Amino acid sequence: MQTTYGHVAAGYENVLDLFATFVAEDPGYSAQVAAYHQGEQVLALTGGPDMATDTLTGAYSCSKGVAAMVIALLVQDGLLDLDRPVVRYWPEFGVHGKDRLLVREALSHQAGLMGIEGGFGLDEFTTPAAAARLAALKSTWPPGTQFGYHALTIGIIMEELCRRTAGETLQSLYERRIRKPEDVDFFLGLPAELEPRYRDVLYESATDQPWVDPLSLEGLNSNAPVSTVMELPNIRSVRAAGMSAAGGVGSADGLARLYAAATTGVQGDPPFLTAETIDVMAREQVWGLDRSSGLDNAFAVVFMKPHPSRNFGSHRAFGHEGANAALGFADPAYSLSFGYIPRRAEEGRTPGRAHRLAAEVRRAAAALA
Repeated sequence: MQTTYGHVAAGYENVLDLFATFVAEDPGYSAQVAAYHQGEQVLALTGGPDMATDTLTGAYSCSKGVAAMVIALLVQDGLLDLDRPVVRYWPEFGVHGKDRLLVREALSHQAGLMGIEGGFGLDEFTTPAAAARLAALKSTWPPGTQFGYHALTIGIIMEELCRRTAGETLQSLYERRIRKPEDVDFFLGLPAELEPRYRDVLYESATDQPWVDPLSLEGLNSNAPVSTVMELPNIRSVRAAGMSAAGGVGSADGLARLYAAATTGVQGDPPFLTAETIDVMAREQVWGLDRSSGLDNAFAVVFMKPHPSRNFGSHRAFGHEGANAALGFADPAYSLSFGYIPRRAEEGRTPGRAHRLAAEVRRAAAALA
């Protein structure tokens, strides 16, 4: 029997109704959705046969938004200047004309470093060795002149900048400065003792997918043929290492609470990011045709921005979605934060379930204002 249950604050009943419709219409559907308004949890729902309230599962590139919170702290602390060249912090990066690439350009998918021929080993992604190999590459296009989604390599860039400026790994800084003190149920490095809570992401068999040329931009971007992107969080070593591009795991409430803790604070506590830092990180850097996918896209510093094909929030919203259509974001215009994680991978672009639920949450918040 399929179920829908959890917490719904007064005024948000239409979100519950929509979620219940999704559960009723599709026997294979299971998901979590959560939201905070002005720092208070207004929604925490779990539905379907394959998801429990304490389930942790993969959220793929939602991990980038989580990791970007660490980058935001580095900026806020004065350790990282977005308007300095990357080589200011990472001298080895400055070969093959990359010496003038700014940090903000590298962190908005403008570096032209989609991947490496032959791929990175899965045990290599979170190590300095991967950063050294990436730094030695020649860009696919003149750096800073175009943008294309760096599905996996932007994680390598974020992690190396953290090592170079803070002297520790991005994962350890996230755990120490954000996850533990804010009680966030989302992990960049899942501890072994929490493995019983993890459930694999369900997705179509890789044998049903078309062949990807490993030397195409798509192949480089997805690390083909070394890994299949959809398998990443289901591999214990990947989720244990907390690969910041796609290896994070957690709950929908974990995503929503993280964005709330950053922007509004939770239950009366102050936010861990200042309004100035949020403005700097959330300001759109690129918009248009993504060189990697051939589709329209928009990015701030790491974070995705809403646009007509990914209309998840107001113009002030920022966050990130995952390959399974998971979504986490903050919307300062409504003092909202939102998290959605399905158990089975879905199509990620509108009119997806996550975007429809997010619209209902915004509508409810606007009506209660």
